[in-house]
Amino acid sequence: MEAIIKLNNQTAGRDKIARLFQYLSKFIWHRLQKTNKNVEGIKHLEFQLSTFRRLLRFGRFAESLYGTLPLFQQDDKAIRYTIILSKIANSLFLLADHILWLGRADLCSVDTEKWGRISNKYWLYSITMNLIRDFYEISQIIKAQKCYILPKNCFSNINDLFKILIRIYIIIQGNQEVVIDTVKNSCDFFIPLTALGHIKLSPGTIGLLGVISSLAGLLVLLDPQKKLSPA
Repeated sequence: MEAIIKLNNQTAGRDKIARLFQYLSKFIWHRLQKTNKNVEGIKHLEFQLSTFRRLLRFGRFAESLYGTLPLFQQDDKAIRYTIILSKIANSLFLLADHILWLGRADLCSVDTEKWGRISNKYWLYSITMNLIRDFYEISQIIKAQKCYILPKNCFSNINDLFKILIRIYIIIQGNQEVVIDTVKNSCDFFIPLTALGHIKLSPGTIGLLGVISSLAGLLVLLDPQKKLSPA
């Protein structure tokens, strides 16, 4: 209960909780739809949660863009450029998202299909940069731990494979922030990809991916030590 109260006291926490229920609603209505049940109420809940999250994010376009400034001091060029490009793309995603909310709130006339595509396109760019950074971090970990992972002698039997897997598991346990971030971004990657029509995944699959990435995001909020830094 304390964890829920802690999350609810943060704007980011409320957004993540709403996101979890938004994608859970999508997963549920798609499953129920197969049994010919009325799912309009659950679809409406999903829509309202999506609109609520847009309201929570309103104005964060400038915050995301401003957040790139300290990153120019980052020594590692790969991390510096991937995070900066991700934040710029994310700020443009949020700007398009703000415009979509204005349309949903009937404050102005908005071509929702056009701005929805723009929003998903920049979200996809942002996630792609995040994934490149994740894979770079993984490659650096493997490079640093190569002598520990691989046996001194040539790989010869199943026992060597078992030892390698155990060592990889130990390394993963010591780098949970990279694993969580990679899982989150990998799940998120397919959501705008499907929205843009590049691949075809069912609403139920999208809902499940959204639930997993939302849980990963909540885990980081509950335990900041599991957050990949710099972010």
